[in-house]
Amino acid sequence: MIATLQQQVNTILLQQQGSRVEVARPQVFSGRMEEVSAFINMAHLYIRMKMMEEAAVTQVAWVLSYMQGGIAEAWKDNLLDELAKGESEVESVEQLFTKIRNDFGETLEEKRKIEQLRTIEQEVRTCDEYMQEFKKIARGSGYEGRPLIEEFKRGLNGTIRRKLAEAEKPPTTIGEWQKRVVRLDRNQRQSRAEKRVLGRNTAHPGGNTQPRGGGSYGGRGG
Repeated sequence: MIATLQQQVNTILLQQQGSRVEVARPQVFSGRMEEVSAFINMAHLYIRMKMMEEAAVTQVAWVLSYMQGGIAEAWKDNLLDELAKGESEVESVEQLFTKIRNDFGETLEEKRKIEQLRTIEQEVRTCDEYMQEFKKIARGSGYEGRPLIEEFKRGLNGTIRRKLAEAEKPPTTIGEWQKRVVRLDRNQRQSRAEKRVLGRNTAHPGGNTQPRGGGSYGGRGG
């Protein structure tokens, strides 16, 4: 099936070389979300200008021939396998464009964001830095309510997460969690900084009371 489709594409390309109308072909598509619209628009234009008389299966095969590399390569192979088995719903190039748009457009971006939400961790960052990065990823992920709260809690460092979870009145919304972890983190960092300063002072008690030179006040000789 795949070899037959490729042969049909090669035949069409040879016929098009003699055509007097010049139409730009689409760039190779590797599956990047930002390339989806340009790829579909150029492929659609080329088919309208050069391939309107061709069978639907040939048009589909021609578009698929420009899907190379990256995630698009595996996607194309899977679709060709489904077509060969009669398991695909793609019967026209317009249906193919719709499938490409759905699988590689915003839907794919949503999948990426969900994956990032499930793996993001605070690590050495402040809670404020972690919160800002989390909010950026969460936008457009489709997460909200309890699932969003649980992912936010999961990425927090253990000490802060436990203190808030065990509080007399633990936060119940994502907004409360974000405000309170930032406040708690700032207080903890300030407390540690103050302890370091106190530690340095107590390490040398009375170290600044003795004047330089070892003499006493008013101790000039003679």
